[in-house]
Amino acid sequence: MPRSRRNVAGLLASSVLQVSRENPLALQDQIRQKIVAGVALGSLAPGTRMPSSRALAGHLGVSRNTVAAAYQKLIADGHLEARPRSGVFVSRKRRGGSLRAETGVSGRAAPAGEPAWTRRLRGLGQLEQLVAIPPDWQKYPYPFVEGRLDRSLFPVHEWREASRLTLSVPEIQQWAVDAGDADDSMLVQEIRTKVLPRRGIHARPDEVLVTAGAQQALFLTAELLVQPGTTVAVEEPGNPELIALLLRRGARLVHQPVDQEGIVVDEALAVCDIVYVSPGHQRPTGATLSGARRRDLMRMAADRDFVVVEDDFECETNYLEPSLPALRGGDEAARVVYAVTLVQSLAPVLRIGVLVASPGLVRAARALRRLTTRHPPLSVQRTAAHLLALGHYDTIMLRVGEVFRARLRALRDALNHYLPLSIAIPPARGGTTYWVRGPDGLEVANLAAAAATRGVLIEPAARYYAQRDGPHNYFRLSVTSIREENIRPGIDALTKAMHALKAVNARVPPAPGGYLSGDELRRVMPGATLLLQTVYGDPCTIELAADGTMSGRAGFANEDLDHGSWWIEGDLWCRQWREWAYGEITRFRVAINGDRILWCNAEGRLIDSALMAKPALA
Repeated sequence: MPRSRRNVAGLLASSVLQVSRENPLALQDQIRQKIVAGVALGSLAPGTRMPSSRALAGHLGVSRNTVAAAYQKLIADGHLEARPRSGVFVSRKRRGGSLRAETGVSGRAAPAGEPAWTRRLRGLGQLEQLVAIPPDWQKYPYPFVEGRLDRSLFPVHEWREASRLTLSVPEIQQWAVDAGDADDSMLVQEIRTKVLPRRGIHARPDEVLVTAGAQQALFLTAELLVQPGTTVAVEEPGNPELIALLLRRGARLVHQPVDQEGIVVDEALAVCDIVYVSPGHQRPTGATLSGARRRDLMRMAADRDFVVVEDDFECETNYLEPSLPALRGGDEAARVVYAVTLVQSLAPVLRIGVLVASPGLVRAARALRRLTTRHPPLSVQRTAAHLLALGHYDTIMLRVGEVFRARLRALRDALNHYLPLSIAIPPARGGTTYWVRGPDGLEVANLAAAAATRGVLIEPAARYYAQRDGPHNYFRLSVTSIREENIRPGIDALTKAMHALKAVNARVPPAPGGYLSGDELRRVMPGATLLLQTVYGDPCTIELAADGTMSGRAGFANEDLDHGSWWIEGDLWCRQWREWAYGEITRFRVAINGDRILWCNAEGRLIDSALMAKPALA
């Protein structure tokens, strides 16, 4: 048999040339891909005669027209050639196969004499520690991880329309040119007029640089402003990627604590050359820098002559309260270097960020960008420009905000229902995460490992503390990567993982009087007023009427109201709300310790407690 026929026969007999109706790619396109791959790999050598369209169609189980159309396209593109009265052949103008070294084979061990890269790579260990989220996170049913977005958030319609406009012939003639270091002028104009003003920023074109996300903007800033010995303040806990950048530049770091009002502004900042801050939604706690601290920080920056680098993290998710303006928009704007990622829900595809600074710094950053990645692709920049120009940016942000608001509420309710946890820093203006405090004695590293075996991914707090000595019972839950319907079962699975750990599995010792009997419950509970806090820190009041009804008020303005029923079964106190706690029946063993009531489950594990406004037992 001639060699060309042997090649085709072998290809047809193998699994290489196969198509799948489950593949989203059209059958014709799958056939084209397989033939091109065969040429590239050398299994279809130049001059090889291809099987007839009838034979290949029978082999693949597709129509003859499908194969004929694939052949015609491959002939038009020069991969195949048609010879009159002879058939279709692999073009002799195409070169397939791969070159191999004269010594050794593919897949062999490392070459002899390879340098000791581990010794030569500065800070390798620290960079490797930054990878905290498994690359296959989408296989987990309950991924509470930040910075990953589930596919349901992708704005397919808006993206396709903007892409279609970008790929029109007149548009291509505008952006498909070598513009040197310049960014797409349409995108810069849209950013200046539609994005930045919403953050209180008014910038000239020479003050704006387009980057591959906020992280590249922070990288460029560190490379330009930080030298060995430069004193830089960072938030603690803070952004581990930023800290890695600064340490590689030889910075002397001041780890400034963060509380519910954001970064603490005190004299420790007075000795700094640069202060990095995420005032809108602090990463990782979600705290918003208060107005008073913003004023103190900028006043100190002017008095002590330091630069403020502002990472406007998650600026597009302020849906609980109105946004505070960016620091770059204030009176001391010239002292602020501003970085932001646009359209976070499109980040895996779009990856567009903005650096806003004084013209001199922007010129230097543009030059440095040219030495590394140059500008983000102009086709991507023009697509982003059309997203903004058509109003799709607002539509996307409104839709994503509604989704995140619903997810965050679902996470709050699930935490309040299942776990003896508290949200250490409640988000004031929105965001996508909760900074969670677990019970004393909880080792979150152990919890994360146990939870992963149940399909739950969480982020231990330790990676956000530069000194690695942060609290062991803190962790982070995000809603960007998990659908709303999976949040409750995810927290349920996390609860089971927590209870399985020995450190938090011990039963709560009964109060001095033990658990209340049914008769004691009937004397104590009617008419009682119970004062407690929700998992997110808001006050909650529950009033138990003698007729078995109950009412609840939560929030500082009693904005969250519900009603329900309570009753006694044997020695168990039972309740059911209309909406709270998913409207499900829950049963508790009850103990009294001083003026506090303790609710425990059947195993004696503490579920919640409250202050009783009514005297306990007469």
